[in-house]
Amino acid sequence: MKKEEKAVLVISFGTSYRETREKTIDRIEKQIREAVPEYKFYRAWTSRKIMEKLEKRDGEHIADIKEAMEQMAADGIREVVVQPTFILTGYESDRMEEEVRKYSGSFEKVIFGKPLLVSKEDKRSVIETLEKEYRPGADECLLFMGHGTEHAANVLYKELDELFEEMGLKDLYMGTVEGDFSLMYFLDKIGDKNYRRVRLAPFMIVAGDHAVNDMAGDEDDSWKSIIEKADYETKCFLKGLGEFEPVRKIFADHVREAVCICETKG
Repeated sequence: MKKEEKAVLVISFGTSYRETREKTIDRIEKQIREAVPEYKFYRAWTSRKIMEKLEKRDGEHIADIKEAMEQMAADGIREVVVQPTFILTGYESDRMEEEVRKYSGSFEKVIFGKPLLVSKEDKRSVIETLEKEYRPGADECLLFMGHGTEHAANVLYKELDELFEEMGLKDLYMGTVEGDFSLMYFLDKIGDKNYRRVRLAPFMIVAGDHAVNDMAGDEDDSWKSIIEKADYETKCFLKGLGEFEPVRKIFADHVREAVCICETKG
């Protein structure tokens, strides 16, 4: 099949924070382009609220899934590899696949790549990267802020917490904005430890609103403020997962895997 008839569609939730977008989503897209240069590149975001904000504030239009799928069909694309930049397969991923499948009849093949964390190898790679970056001192612990979900996929955060212990990283903890791993659960867990300071880092692809405001903000209900009220010092890091090359490599590997499936599937 000709190059111009094959495409990769990278789908992200999106962010209105330009600086973190340039360091995360844009770099992930670049690495995916380089991983499969024989495929034409398209992008789409899923957050209507963010896309509308960008259009109003910056005059920048980002395609949604419908627009991207229709554009690829109009461009004569016959085979599509869809690569999400999601961490896990949750509600957002389910909605994304459902929307893509509405237009799959316009193509000969539509193959989905995996989100970031599926295999244990990928999980260990990400944990090792983050531990090296944020390694807590003798009187410190490191708390990640994940998004969390009511979806069954929320078990991922439990698996990561268990991996910390399995890897001997006893001072690493996972928390989530939604779901089971609440901030209060974390504070209860470290109540009998001799920590003086808590390091906070987002476990999200971008360091957007959750990281800037819910985690590191100065409002009384931010994680930083609540932890300080519990008599711990805090240090916040605003670095999305997409800023780390090993994370971007996982997405590139997943898109290559999906391309191989696409090329062998009849």
